Amino acid sequence: MTREAQQHFEILVIGGGPAGMSAAARAAERGARVGIVDDNFRLGGQIWRGEPDDSRSDDAKKTEASQWADRVRTSGVTALCGLRVVHQPAPRVLLAENLDGFCELTYDKLVLATGAREKFLPFPGWTLPNVMGAGGLQAMVKCGLPIRGKRVVVAGTGPLLLAVASYLRKHGAEIAVICEQASWSDLAKLGLALFSCPEKIIPALQLKRDLAGVPFAANSWPLAAHGQQALESVTISRAGKGEKISCDYLACGFHLIPNIELPLLLGCAVNNGYVQVDDFQTTTVPSVFCAGEPTSIGGVELALIEGQIAGLAAAGHGMEAQALFGKRRKARRFARSLDRTFRLRPELRSLPSSDTFVCRCEDVSYSRLRQHSSWRAAKLHTRCGMGPCQGRVCGSATQFLFNWNTDSVRPPVFPARVETLAAIPSRSQLQSSEVTGGES
Repeated sequence: MTREAQQHFEILVIGGGPAGMSAAARAAERGARVGIVDDNFRLGGQIWRGEPDDSRSDDAKKTEASQWADRVRTSGVTALCGLRVVHQPAPRVLLAENLDGFCELTYDKLVLATGAREKFLPFPGWTLPNVMGAGGLQAMVKCGLPIRGKRVVVAGTGPLLLAVASYLRKHGAEIAVICEQASWSDLAKLGLALFSCPEKIIPALQLKRDLAGVPFAANSWPLAAHGQQALESVTISRAGKGEKISCDYLACGFHLIPNIELPLLLGCAVNNGYVQVDDFQTTTVPSVFCAGEPTSIGGVELALIEGQIAGLAAAGHGMEAQALFGKRRKARRFARSLDRTFRLRPELRSLPSSDTFVCRCEDVSYSRLRQHSSWRAAKLHTRCGMGPCQGRVCGSATQFLFNWNTDSVRPPVFPARVETLAAIPSRSQLQSSEVTGGES
């Protein structure tokens, strides 16, 4: 792939998860020329990673993932997998790269469905090998990591913990305990909320059956991970008392963080950490839509609904999109119940010790960060957030620990090769091109 490799789409979708796939399929089914970009080598996002392709099965046997994969394929969407957007060199132009090189993607309308990532909180030993994100461990098992016979502690908060524990158990792991930081009373309230969403009761009962016999501890969270070369055990707080458990893996996640770096780079307004959208999922930037987790953490159902609305609206079928507004309202109500239930408790701010690394890229400890009053000051004096993850891990951690807000996003959105960055025209070149009509 070279600089000359340029593709234009009427509607370009960034993100190949449920929101992106549904947006691309609905827009293409209405006649638009649609491209969908994802940095994975197969569509599905993190939630549908590794789902079997049931395209040859009858409709009754197809999973929701494979049904949407079929619609993307049959509607004529151009799938650009293994490609990552790193910069916007000019309006309606995105620069992307893959293993072979880079290209420019131009569009008339853009749908951002960039998903979310796991939120991590630092505690002593969290950087040990085999301490990893709950979704990260699940993804690695989907990609071939052997888990059979391994003893796993699953800890953090949110429904993802149960889904991951169920998946790992089905693949032969022994789940030592599931530690949920939310209280029993909050979990009971969520259980009552399920009766307003009867379609969620069956999946909930299925999870309960899959996890029968697995210890579940509310009001519980990891205090420290122990081991020499790799994880050997973890100490958890269980009903206010410390308990040490031997294990091979600690799968840990404290909710999700929306991936809003690209929307911010494009100038989309953000409120309370989420991209602002109107009823048709339109952002504050003309011709740019956003759907899924960047607008609110709501799970697969809400992501699919928002994706369809964005795709239809981008394709000029607003009336058809309006028919989905009622379903979206209902899904958002349940998402708010989830948010209230799994809100992080203040006790978790005391998890790191003075020498616990908060920024693991640059080895910046909690005691060094505590000396500063803002993200910017800490970044200038300690290099916190300046490593390979560019603050994607420590940024959300310091926001919770110190109530800091990270600075604005600067290009490239992700680490990029020098040859890709060298292809970005300077501001003076762009202005000259605009004046001369593109002649060089």
